[in-house]
Amino acid sequence: MSLELAKRLYAKMPDVCVKARAKFGRPLTLAEKILVSHADNFDTQTWERGKAMLALRPDRVAMQDATAQMAVLQFMQANKNKAAVPSTITATT
Repeated sequence: MSLELAKRLYAKMPDVCVKARAKFGRPLTLAEKILVSHADNFDTQTWERGKAMLALRPDRVAMQDATAQMAVLQFMQANKNKAAVPSTITATT
């Protein structure tokens, strides 16, 4: 993750977590903190459990062998030279 990307993400986390606690009316789980901090637009996002289709802005994509092979093939077929976000591929044995 680039330094600037990390700074932007961590700078907005406290404000968005305060908004989320007020909206949900309770403390947040770790997973919720991660999701709300990566929301494309917290204010316009629907947050109804079981019905929400989250629009997220990931800061990193991690893949493993099987999923990574298909993703890399599709990336190559699209003639892309660079990914939009940093990506890692982990091989399992």
